[in-house]
Amino acid sequence: MSPILQNHYVLAVHDARKSADFYVQMLGFRVAAEPPGWIFVEKDHCMIMLGECPNDMPPGELGCHNYFAYLVVADADSYYHDLKAKGADVLTEIEDKPWMMREFALRTSDGHRLMIGHRLPKQ
Repeated sequence: MSPILQNHYVLAVHDARKSADFYVQMLGFRVAAEPPGWIFVEKDHCMIMLGECPNDMPPGELGCHNYFAYLVVADADSYYHDLKAKGADVLTEIEDKPWMMREFALRTSDGHRLMIGHRLPKQ
């Protein structure tokens, strides 16, 4: 089977420009493409395809199903502290988890939630 080379996430958002600004300013992504009705943002090996759907259900109404991604980074602590300093809507404190990840949760400007973490060394 062929290897997976990159992650792409597809999100319905009410305002693609506002969403793209969040990913660029808060998370360090860059705008990669702007086909009609979309804005694609990317960072390293991750792309998020933001589709403008102004009449879709707000993510907050999805309950626990509004998590869409887990971003594994080299240093979750540095991401955490940077986001806190920028005033991001950080939902959980960073902490070590029994599944060998150091992680925290974040809410996007649209109300989607995502996890950011790094792998802990094996004991």
